[in-house]
Amino acid sequence: MAGIYLHIPFCKQACHYCDFHFSTSLQYKDDLLQALVKELQLQKNYLAGETIETIYFGGGTPSLLEPGEINLLIDTITGLHTVASNAEITLEANPDDMDKTKLQGLLQTPVNRFSIGVQSFFDEDLAWMNRAHHSNEAEAAVKRAQDMGFENLTADLIYGYPLLTDQKWKHNLNKLFELDIPHVSSYSMTVEPGTALASFIGKKKQPAMNEQQSAEQFNLLMDAMQANGFEHYEISNFCKPGHYSKHNSNYWKGVKYLGIGPSAHSYNGETRQWNVANNAKYIQAIIKNNLPAETEILSEADRLNEYIMTSLRTMWGLDINRLNSIAAAASTPLFIAAEEYFDKGWIVQKENIIYLTQAGKLYADNIAAGLFFEQ
Repeated sequence: MAGIYLHIPFCKQACHYCDFHFSTSLQYKDDLLQALVKELQLQKNYLAGETIETIYFGGGTPSLLEPGEINLLIDTITGLHTVASNAEITLEANPDDMDKTKLQGLLQTPVNRFSIGVQSFFDEDLAWMNRAHHSNEAEAAVKRAQDMGFENLTADLIYGYPLLTDQKWKHNLNKLFELDIPHVSSYSMTVEPGTALASFIGKKKQPAMNEQQSAEQFNLLMDAMQANGFEHYEISNFCKPGHYSKHNSNYWKGVKYLGIGPSAHSYNGETRQWNVANNAKYIQAIIKNNLPAETEILSEADRLNEYIMTSLRTMWGLDINRLNSIAAAASTPLFIAAEEYFDKGWIVQKENIIYLTQAGKLYADNIAAGLFFEQ
């Protein structure tokens, strides 16, 4: 099984915190769509005939696409690959795009899962982020999608920013529980270089993020999710039993995937490649039948570290047997490096699997980095 990711690099406006590749101009939208189709054709052998289990429209704002444009891309994929009959097909969507007309159109596509960028149910917070929607639009979009039969939904929420008190954070979480959404992705606000938020903080127009606030709100998040029957199956992802994101779960499990579009990444187990993050350069290269991508051949240490980083983030944990299958006796130096994390109560071992504890989840990246093998 494998997955295909399509990067749709267009947005109505730029969120202050976002460092993903996108453009607020739709001038080259038609040209880019044709380039996506052609890249799918050029890359048809990348996954070596694997059945496609997931298709994910990310961005950017894929909900800016018309239903016919979505069908064009999916039809191209089904013409080039074997697609599983129960494939998960996800569309990232902004609440302000999800009106009745758009949803009726999406009923005419194979899309069967929406990832809705809620972020907050407070208008002042959305304005601070420079989001394009209002809080009432988020609630209305969820209910409208559910009324039309779209039940496989996930919503994004952000925590750990200056405007978000613990009381407001609890309100946001309770609102999602009331809406009966089966999957939630939640992220701490991070300040990425080159973003408007980074500039505001650098010029003292905004306060810096508070790590203690972020940690406390992450703990509130974990406790609330557990109390409401959600499984914490990945550091930033929670779901009701059986409602995992297949596409993202496959990333963490090391399943192959093909990324299509400017800035998109691909992985086939042996190499990783990434496309140029420039719409014009991407289109120009594809027109000439060139793949505008850089490729990295993964060393043994790369593959070990990738597995450590991704597996520890999940409820399925780090399998010692799988680690040793990548490199013989790799577990020996890992256990030496892991001793301090066992002592601190940040990781535990059950049979052949190492897991993060709830306390350890606060330090997931640091723990993984501490266990990495030297290149």
